[in-house]
Amino acid sequence: MKMLSLNFNLSTIDTVANTVLKALQTKTVLFYGDMGVGKTTFINALVKALGGKDNTTSPTFSLVNEYCVQNDLVYHFDFYRIENEIEVLDIGIEDYFYSGHWNFIEWPNKIKTHLPLEADILKLKLIKNNLRQISIINHKN
Repeated sequence: MKMLSLNFNLSTIDTVANTVLKALQTKTVLFYGDMGVGKTTFINALVKALGGKDNTTSPTFSLVNEYCVQNDLVYHFDFYRIENEIEVLDIGIEDYFYSGHWNFIEWPNKIKTHLPLEADILKLKLIKNNLRQISIINHKN
C-alpha cells in the first residue's frame, strides 16, 4: 500500500488532478471527505484531465452520472442519500464496477460490502481558507 499527499486550491487543481491520475493503480476511486470539501469539484478536474468535455454534477439523486472521456467512460456515483446497501443492487452496481471503465465513488462508506477489493482511495480535507489536501492511498491486491 502506497500513499501520497498533495495540497491544492482551485488555481492548482488541474495540475494536481493530472498528478493523481498518474498515481492511481486502478480505475476505481473511492472519495472520502466531509460534506462540502470538494469531492465533486475534484472529480470534475479528473474528468477534464481524462479528456472529458462535460462539467460534472453531483449524482446525489440519480446515484450515477456517466461522462464520455477520451477512449473511455467515467461513472460518477454519489451514495450520500441511499438508505441501505440493497439500493445499489437495483442500479446494477456490479455491472458498473466490473465494466473496465472509470468508477469515481463519493460516500463509499455507505456501500462497504459491495465495493471492489481493488480500489484507490482519495481522502480530501480542508486545510485552511481555500487550501485542500488530497491523500492518495493505493490499495491493490
